[in-house]
Order: sequence, then structure tokens, then C-alpha cells
Amino acid sequence: MTVVRPNGRVGSLHVITASQRRGAELAAKDLVAALPGATGSPEPATLVALTAGPQGNPLDVAILGRRALGPGTLAALRRRAREAPVVVAHGSRTLPASVGALFGTRGRTALVYRNIGDPRVWSGQGLRRWRVARQLRRTSHVVAMWPGAAKALTEVHGLDPERITVIPNGVPASRCPVTDAAARAAARQALGLPGLATPVVAAIGALSPEKQVDTALQALAKLEDVHLLVAGDGPERSALEALAQEVAPGRVHFAGVLPGPAQALAAADVVVLTSRTEGLPGTLIEAGLAGRPAVASDVGGVSEIVRHGKTGYLVEPADAAGFVDGLHQALDAPPSMGEAARQHCLARFEIEVVAGQWAALLERFT
Repeated sequence: MTVVRPNGRVGSLHVITASQRRGAELAAKDLVAALPGATGSPEPATLVALTAGPQGNPLDVAILGRRALGPGTLAALRRRAREAPVVVAHGSRTLPASVGALFGTRGRTALVYRNIGDPRVWSGQGLRRWRVARQLRRTSHVVAMWPGAAKALTEVHGLDPERITVIPNGVPASRCPVTDAAARAAARQALGLPGLATPVVAAIGALSPEKQVDTALQALAKLEDVHLLVAGDGPERSALEALAQEVAPGRVHFAGVLPGPAQALAAADVVVLTSRTEGLPGTLIEAGLAGRPAVASDVGGVSEIVRHGKTGYLVEPADAAGFVDGLHQALDAPPSMGEAARQHCLARFEIEVVAGQWAALLERFT
């Protein structure tokens, strides 16, 4: 696609669905912060949200409207995009919003869509799948986070492979430091967890149905003397608290939403992710950067992060017995497994590495 550049050099405009602190939104924020350094250009990238998030502690970002796909929101996005050479839409409702806002601009602004989840899952069936495919074909380029997602975009939506680039999720290593025994003990004390002699597993993320945290609780019930730290909040919290009291009383600690991942990762020996669907989850990258092995559902792009038997263990989703076995092995693993996880994530998923790949792509449109 040929793009007519606007007058004056400006940075890329990045769009997220809402200002809430969730995976896709935080990943976009990290990328935008890293891009000026990666491009060597003084023109910073800009981040905006279609609408405000439903939770407290929002990201410090401009809000375009009251409804993600409302006319006023799309008009505001069109105005913001007018001077940008390229708009980057980060998942979810940003695809239809950006396609709608840029309709009729005649190539003055390129549109790059960043696919977040598994295309075989989120694009649905029938009319919804047809509508998503039509929107994807109106973009200038699509970024998939792992090769399997790129293949699905081609097979499910008929995209030309030449219009797809694979760039993984990125996380700043500084947010996930490797901690010594004193820092780990302090983190446990602050979170009301037992001392370092007791194994602690951490489940970090939204407490929503697709995360299937109940599988982690069922597995914990079979692990004697192991405690579970649940860091996050969501609609499933009350039900999970009741289940925890039933299957593992006194061994599950609900911390709510923490300011960042560092404290939970410092307190944990192993990170567990029990989701039935995922993209390339930042939680597992954060765990690896902190030197923590992970036991995770083998869905989406998880196997790109967790190398089975080397940096953690992969389990079929909803397989509580499989998670019991995986957690046993991870808790008994030598420190070298955590170090292998760290080196793997530093090489592939550290934000500066990823921002460099994005800079090379965006240079095509600026």
C-alpha cells in the first residue's frame, strides 16, 4: 500500500481499547515508551484509548470517547490520525474502530493491526468471522505475535502472508528483577505468605472465566504444604475464594491487583497459568525475566515462551492432574531452570529487542 506522508514528521499513533491495566494495554504502553529510542528519532509515538476502563488505577492516556465504537469516538480518532503517518491498532475493538475512523482517507495514513489473541478463537464463526476478515483486508499490514497466529490469519482469514509480520510481545526486564533471599522474604511477609521454607506458586492475571484459575485451585488441593498466591481481580473472585476455602483452606492468598508484577514474582517459586485460551501472555514473559519457571496451558503462543522441560512445563488446559505433575516437577527443578527461562526471555522478549523489530516495520510507513 502506498502511503502519502503528512506535512511535517510525526510519530506513530497507537490505539488501545480502554485505559485499564490489562495485558494488551500494558504491552502497548511499554512499546510506545520504547519506540523513540528504537527508531533513533526524536518524534515520540503517541498512545490513546478508545474509552475509559471499568477498573480503578487507569493508565495515564488520552481517552477518545465514552463508547469504544461510538460516532464521537471514531471522529476523535480520525482527527488524531490525520497527522500521523501510521496508526497501530492493538487488538480487540481497535480493529473495527480504526478501520471505521480511517475509511475514505485514501491512503494518507497507514493502518497496522496488532493481533493479540489466537485468531482461531477470537474471530468466532459465521458472520463475525466474515466481518473480521473484511476488516483485516482493509489494513495496510498485520502483526502476529507468534508463527502459529500468522498461519491462522492466513488459513482462517485468507490474508496474504506477505502482509503479515511476526513480532512477539515485549516486556521491560527492569520491571521483573531477579531477587535475592532477603528480597523474597520481604515480599512474602508483605503479602502475608509463609517463609521461604514453604513452596509458593503464583497465579497472576485477571480472574475471568477463560483464565480457569479454578484448575489451579484443584491442583493445589493435591499438593501438600504448597501455598498459592492469586494476584489479580475480576468477576470470578468470589467463586474462587469459596472454592479455595473448600479445597485448600488457609493455603490460598488473594492479593488483589498489585501495582506491578515484581512483588508477586519475588514471592513465588513457580508461576502457573491455567488459561483455556491465550495469545503470547506477558505474565509468562515477566516470570521468565524474573528467573521463575512456569507451568502453563499449552494454548496459543505459550510454547514460544515456556520450553517444556527446559524453562517450565506445558499442560493440556483444564487438566488438573497434569498441573499437579507439572508443579511437582517445577518446584523440584534446579535453579538452572529459572536461569534458562530468564536467558530465553531476555533474548526474545525484552522490550528493546521487540521495539527494534517494530521500528523496522514502521519505517516502511513513515
